Amino acid sequence: MTISAPTKMGVPASTRPRSVLFSVGASLLANLVLWLVGLAAGGSFELTDGGTTTPVAPGGVVMLTVVPIVVGMGLAALISLRWIGVIRIAQVVGVLAPLGTIAMTVDADFDAATTVTLALMHVVIAIVVPIGLESMRRGAA
Repeated sequence: MTISAPTKMGVPASTRPRSVLFSVGASLLANLVLWLVGLAAGGSFELTDGGTTTPVAPGGVVMLTVVPIVVGMGLAALISLRWIGVIRIAQVVGVLAPLGTIAMTVDADFDAATTVTLALMHVVIAIVVPIGLESMRRGAA
């Protein structure tokens, strides 16, 4: 009789650039799918401020997904060349920053479907970035 231990699903090791690209690609794809779901749910993705209506998607979704991830993970990748411990700090920041900024989305003048969808986009980033950083950490070790 053979007894085998359950297999663990782990995060694969990857190079720094691949980790950043994976995180950007996965987050962007998920957020664009969420945007389409939000549109189907009746979200306008328009911000009203002082009587002026400004669309925030899809350009805003792309920019506010790609830029923070590239800057944050890129900075962590560069610093990790000298100090690998920065990746653990970046993982914490990579969760807290997007979750902390959900409050700004809720406070803005969006319709309910848009607010929920944009908040979920923040959650996507808070999930994907630490996974990408873990892949980076394992690849650097």
